[in-house]
Amino acid sequence: MGTTEQCNAMDNHQFITPMKLVRNMDDMLQWDKSEAHFEYLGFIYAVNDAVKGKSNAQGGTNVSEGINKVLQLLDQLSQWVDDIPAIQQPQRFGNIAFREWYNKLKSEAIPLLHQVLPENLHRGVPEIMIYLVEGFGNSTRIDYGTGHELSFVMFLCALFKIGYLKEEDMPATACKVFVKYLELARKLQVTYRMEPAGSHGVWSLDDYQFVPFIWGSAQFIGNPKFEPTSFLKDSIVNAYAHDYMFLACIQYINQVKTGPFAEHSNQLWSVSGVSGWSKINGGLIKMYKGEVLSKFPLVQHIYFGSLFTLKSCELGASTRRPRLSGTAPPNILAPPSGKPGSASEFKQPASSTKALAEENSITEDN
Repeated sequence: MGTTEQCNAMDNHQFITPMKLVRNMDDMLQWDKSEAHFEYLGFIYAVNDAVKGKSNAQGGTNVSEGINKVLQLLDQLSQWVDDIPAIQQPQRFGNIAFREWYNKLKSEAIPLLHQVLPENLHRGVPEIMIYLVEGFGNSTRIDYGTGHELSFVMFLCALFKIGYLKEEDMPATACKVFVKYLELARKLQVTYRMEPAGSHGVWSLDDYQFVPFIWGSAQFIGNPKFEPTSFLKDSIVNAYAHDYMFLACIQYINQVKTGPFAEHSNQLWSVSGVSGWSKINGGLIKMYKGEVLSKFPLVQHIYFGSLFTLKSCELGASTRRPRLSGTAPPNILAPPSGKPGSASEFKQPASSTKALAEENSITEDN
């Protein structure tokens, strides 16, 4: 759990009910400069740095009580899926039993979080619960995508911002909590036949996820055992998927899709042609900024409150960690250039390439 000083610092904090505030393209400009944007991306960087070179087992050692309580919460949600099986229905996709599971989460989120958080942080539960509830899919469309994933990552970030989790918990946040979240998300997708939300087909990195590819590629940095082409080999994927997020994603794709990998997952196949995991990691972060955090159809669904605000950052502010430490996040690497037909910029479509071209080109020290 977080330190007493951190928790006490929240005693006078005014929590509010989060709302969707990005309603048009003009609001996107505000989002781009907002504290929420910079702190969310800073959290992505901070966890990314914390898991570099670490397997799930290595990142999941010396787990704190705070981490264990979040894991227990996710175990409870997984049990609900077993208790609420899919029903027989005419349509193939979007099993309406998901709505029962979702409504149960929505109605019981507050008591669930009261079991996780200490009493002095219960005031923040009505705000924090929104990010948890929104992290598993849409109950109307019965779909799931990177926007829901983003909401759950915001939930994790919020646990740090209120002082419940501390910086030492970052490796386990990814290697234990986020891994268990992914397992639950896949269980929901398979059980209730959830549709991908906003999929771009062959040009998307994945139908459902993005962040585990970022943090998962960081796990391979400095590990000579795994080359970028390793994830194309079924023997390696099946042997190590339990210990590396990237390989677990590939294993799931192989289970739910048929046909040549280069055809149904062209973007990922292209990644295998990049020279090293450090370049892949930096390129994926840039791609995430361009293809997820810069897209209005996704950002319009983000909730803003006291923890994640649309208030503009100070002039000249750069991407930073959330308010957890004074350590600056690592720089990111510009997408690698290459010969025609190589994995340059992961063979992104024109819109993605344009988005990345507009990013500041920052070089990472190798």
